[in-house]
Amino acid sequence: MELDASRRTFPPFSLKRLMETCFDKGSGERLCILIDLPDPTEIKDFAFLDNHRLSIQNYGYKVFYQSFKNGGLDEMNYTDGAIYAYHETGGSNLDMRDECYDTNGNLLSLDKDIYSNYGIILVVSTFSATAPLTAKAKEFGFRGATLHGLNQIIVDTGLSVDYNDVSDEAEKIRLGLTKADYFEIDFEVEGVKTTLKLITDGQEAQKSHGLCPRGKPDVANLPAGEVYFVPEGAEGQFPFKYDEETLGLLTVEDGKIVSSRLIYGDYDHIEEHNAKLKDDPMIGAIGELGFGTQVLPFSGRDIQDEKILGTIHVATGRDDHLGGKITPDMFKEHANSSHDDVLYAPHKTPEVRVPEVRMIKDGEITILMASYRPGKFMVDLLNA
Repeated sequence: MELDASRRTFPPFSLKRLMETCFDKGSGERLCILIDLPDPTEIKDFAFLDNHRLSIQNYGYKVFYQSFKNGGLDEMNYTDGAIYAYHETGGSNLDMRDECYDTNGNLLSLDKDIYSNYGIILVVSTFSATAPLTAKAKEFGFRGATLHGLNQIIVDTGLSVDYNDVSDEAEKIRLGLTKADYFEIDFEVEGVKTTLKLITDGQEAQKSHGLCPRGKPDVANLPAGEVYFVPEGAEGQFPFKYDEETLGLLTVEDGKIVSSRLIYGDYDHIEEHNAKLKDDPMIGAIGELGFGTQVLPFSGRDIQDEKILGTIHVATGRDDHLGGKITPDMFKEHANSSHDDVLYAPHKTPEVRVPEVRMIKDGEITILMASYRPGKFMVDLLNA
């Protein structure tokens, strides 16, 4: 397996190949595209296309809607192919308002008009909709995919791979990590060394692999390619990058972030974070530990970059869409019930060293990663 993304070649993007691999060959299902907009009425007559700040939604229109309308629906054996807009949620994986609009400007309901009437729903958005869409898929019985943050690099690479291969590679790593007792991540920043321990207690590892076969309501997160856990506990400290100028150190006790202290930058970010943690402790709940499994170029968007082999991410907030027990109703306010990935990758967090990531299983310590590179154990799993 080629482990250098700069030397890997990718086939030209094919929407037909992507759809048939992820969802099986079409059998006449009704399909639609959803995009999020600050003002969803701007979908009327495609007015949003004139706004250069809405590049993600423009990709949804160009890559999916236009391709389906220009003969793609018939070729793939799908029907309809309409595009709708809903209100931008303002946060990752927050529940979506029911109100949405069609291209004629008509006010519609996601529950009554979209989820009830379509077999396949693709969401191209600024903010991830994986958690709320997964809940709706189970309720209404459709299949779908979330593709937030779409850009050209993702189209040319992360969406151009063979997802049967992605699934096979993720499964190899999943089998190697499953039923671990706990994981330890070492961090070093500004001379400060800390460790975060994430307790999995023999939990079965899960994978995000992009396949959403017929017969089971489900939602794929594309690009896919990760192995993840819903931690049953966590403790220690880890750095958090608030912006390019500000870095804090978070303290975790009993599975939740309890405080932040300044490493450098703007202290206002620290004060604000600590105030939120005090007001609603569930904001700091650790909801996921994820390992990337694909060899891809960095896209500048977490949706792809967290799937890259050698990266690791820890998420806070709701985890019900991952099989966890943290649900939106456990938060003090709706706006707090997001699921936010904290990605550690060389381009995203160059200030943060990750000297070593370890798995402890059955009393044995295994080095998984070092300095954003997969260790021998991970490489051997993929090459098996």
